[in-house]
Amino acid sequence: MRVLIAPDKFAGTLTAVEAAEAIAEGWRRHAPGDELDLAPMADGGPGFVDVLHAALGGTVLAVTVSGPHRDRVPATLLVVGDTAYVESAQACGLHLLDGPAETATTVGVGELLLAALDAGATRVVVGLGGSGTNDGGAGLLAALGAAGAPTGGAAALAGVAGIDLGPARERVAAVDLVAATDVDSPLTGLFGATKTFGPQKGIAEDRLPVVDGWLEAWAAVTDRRTSLEKGAGAAGGLGFALLVLGATRAPGIDLVTEAVRLPARARAADLVVTGEGAFDFSSRSGKVPYGVAEVAGQAVRPCVALAGQVLVGSREMRALGIESAYSLVELVGEERAFADPAGALAELAERVARTWSR
Repeated sequence: MRVLIAPDKFAGTLTAVEAAEAIAEGWRRHAPGDELDLAPMADGGPGFVDVLHAALGGTVLAVTVSGPHRDRVPATLLVVGDTAYVESAQACGLHLLDGPAETATTVGVGELLLAALDAGATRVVVGLGGSGTNDGGAGLLAALGAAGAPTGGAAALAGVAGIDLGPARERVAAVDLVAATDVDSPLTGLFGATKTFGPQKGIAEDRLPVVDGWLEAWAAVTDRRTSLEKGAGAAGGLGFALLVLGATRAPGIDLVTEAVRLPARARAADLVVTGEGAFDFSSRSGKVPYGVAEVAGQAVRPCVALAGQVLVGSREMRALGIESAYSLVELVGEERAFADPAGALAELAERVARTWSR
């Protein structure tokens, strides 16, 4: 039996590569004769560069950029031909927060873009996801030279009277910018960056209207119409900043799917296995399991998911194209799932193989 293993990261515990290897290890315990094809995935968030490097080769350049609170942090960018791939979470990721999200900046993402331009790239794909920032991309625009763009995070947006995007747009005029998003949220409002993702960044419930108001003010002086576009709210508004610079938007999962040749590999498999840390209905919005399940469906192959937690019922699961989903926490408990994530995931995969392997 041929099994395609295509998981996302398990946030905070395993990279996509580690998750794929753990699933494969557990599967082999029960079905050592099965042919396993490992295809670690990403949606634009953490792991984007590593997954693409494994699939495309290219040159990885190491740089040092500003973190969300202006400390210097290491980062990488991948150069393949004339294209550079940048992972915004390496400069402003949730895991880098060492202060309040309200003052976290995206300056470092702008510095990553500058490094890509210095490397000679004429096309730059920016992976958006997993950010700890909520500054509407103001820091990125400031790093590229936009006059009046603040660098003090969301808290600095309210007092902005005007902004000159000319220098920043000129800096990237000869570059094809692509915003690889994992969500389609607008910048502001009920389904915007702050209301949807602010709580997971540590913004208190009673602060959400205030912070959203800052982004409303920022949109008003920058480009109100663009703030309403799908993907403008990605990565705390980094999507908005890239869109006002003329970027096109593409689902990160689609870019990775093409890079790893997932459709062809799915057609060659008998079963597709995917996974992520928390499998819930938001997975439909550009997340890896839904993207993998779509590919499996087009190949007329069953798809199952292994996850840290499964937060949807069978009806919602099938709406996402998943035949069955299996919970790590339900099998081994939360403490073990976090203490030994690879071992626990391998154990879960062994159990799933008993059901699905021939």
